[in-house]
Amino acid sequence: EVQLQASGGGLVQAGGSLRLSCAFSGFTLDDYAIGWVRQAPGQEREEVSCIVTSEHITYYADSAKGRFTISSDNAKNTVYLQINRLKPEDTAVYYCGAAIKCSGWLVDYKHWGQGTQVTVSS
Repeated sequence: EVQLQASGGGLVQAGGSLRLSCAFSGFTLDDYAIGWVRQAPGQEREEVSCIVTSEHITYYADSAKGRFTISSDNAKNTVYLQINRLKPEDTAVYYCGAAIKCSGWLVDYKHWGQGTQVTVSS
């Protein structure tokens, strides 16, 4: 059974940092790309970053470039999202998901985990 679980969210002040974790089971990083998608209140889900570990490919949305870093740990079956210099507009529920490719299109995601709330105060 494929499972993903995001964790590491919290309440932080603007300018702070968080590291989100996505623990997964039931597949390997050779099977899927792993992406982070966020959803702010009243807004559509937005892919902010994605990684294809087997091909050493990473993708970042414009809103994430320079502040977000995605990485993976095969041994721990975990993908991380380091977020630095947090902004109030980063406030959202962050989900991790398993996708057939990093395309920016949510339709390519086949499995989702529960999200983790990130709240950035100004």
